[in-house]
Amino acid sequence: GEMESTGKVTQREIAANVQQTVAQQVYNLDLEDFGPYRFDWTRNGRHMLLGGNKGHVAIMDVLRMNLVTELHLRETLRDVCFLHNETLFATAQRKYVYIYDQNGVELHCLRQHVEPTRLSFLPYHFLLAAVGKTGYLKYQDTSTGELVSEHRTKLGACDVMAQNTTNGVIHLGHGNGVVTLWSPAMSTPLVRMLAHQGPVKDVAVDPTGRYMASAGMNKTFKIWDLRTFKELHSYTSVQPAASLEFSQRGLLAVGFGSHIQVWRDACEKKARAPYMRHELPGKMASKVSWRPFEDVLGVGHSDGFTSMVVPGAGEPNYDALEANPFESTKERRETEVHSLLDKIGPETIALDSSFLGTIDTDSVSLAKEQDELTAAAVEAAGGGPRERREVRKQRGKSKTGRKLKKKRKNIMDAEKALLKKRLEDEKEERRAERAAEMKEARREEAPAALRRFVK
Repeated sequence: GEMESTGKVTQREIAANVQQTVAQQVYNLDLEDFGPYRFDWTRNGRHMLLGGNKGHVAIMDVLRMNLVTELHLRETLRDVCFLHNETLFATAQRKYVYIYDQNGVELHCLRQHVEPTRLSFLPYHFLLAAVGKTGYLKYQDTSTGELVSEHRTKLGACDVMAQNTTNGVIHLGHGNGVVTLWSPAMSTPLVRMLAHQGPVKDVAVDPTGRYMASAGMNKTFKIWDLRTFKELHSYTSVQPAASLEFSQRGLLAVGFGSHIQVWRDACEKKARAPYMRHELPGKMASKVSWRPFEDVLGVGHSDGFTSMVVPGAGEPNYDALEANPFESTKERRETEVHSLLDKIGPETIALDSSFLGTIDTDSVSLAKEQDELTAAAVEAAGGGPRERREVRKQRGKSKTGRKLKKKRKNIMDAEKALLKKRLEDEKEERRAERAAEMKEARREEAPAALRRFVK
């Protein structure tokens, strides 16, 4: 009931009272030699990409609990990110961004991205967004390989990035407490808002695109309304929150120090207490992220990775044409082709995504109104109304008559041959008349004694 406290329920108790397939989702991966770890899920939640700060990278099939590939980069690794599916992934290494395939083979080195810290992939636009210590946000098109745009934030090094999945806008958190919203089509921020008095530690956007959560160094995390850009609620934590993430059903996971908290209904109203808690003794949480279509929260920390079950977090009804957790190899290939064909341009990324697919039915009246405003402005400036020249409209190139003329151009019939002969005869007559006139002119110019010799 409403009076029941779920915050005291442990993962051991949950695992003992659920079916075996769910209980298998409660596990720990002890990898203390290569932490702290960051990770990423595929869009269907089937595969997980692990990346340790010391250079350890692994891909796991979490449905069957199989290790797909594992490699050691022997270099500092700051972030990892899947691209459109599990066959390709990107890593933010010490100097550049690298692209690998599912076998661990290096495919590309993106040298335009210098000292990257955070990566995010936009699946509908096939754009890889990267931000780094240089303070530049760069968008790379992974289908063509070209650098779409690069924006200078002018706010120093940045290591906080989140994506609004509803419209593709990138949210960046900066050291002066400012959160900026970016689109590849604009060289300046779409929105610039002061969220905290100190540095921003992390930012998260809920799946509906209506709310944003931000965590600051001042041990608070706030909920913001993205329609009005006003603060709704503020919560405090024992330590500054290192990571925030919204689930598909709106649950907010917060990781700070060795504590993990899950808040339910924290956006619409002020929540009194966390929905669930989990402790990681002796470990420091570095990232929390929800597995899509499952009631599973993944936690990357200093000693490896922890998976915990949170009832009611995942979306139970998945769209198999959008993201299918049980897709075969053939279905994956078909989905890849369809997504490439349905790829949309970066210029469609804007705060208000509702304009896509609409029709401008009032363009004629709008043009007339603009002409009237221009004429009024010219008249007010003392120039008087402009005289409008009459424009003679020419027939279009694709008119039926012109097409028929082109078709009949090379057809010779009796009428056309007669007309051609008549034109040639007239040309000959004109040529003879011109020659006679020139001869008469030369005869007139010659002396009288020599005129009979002029030809």
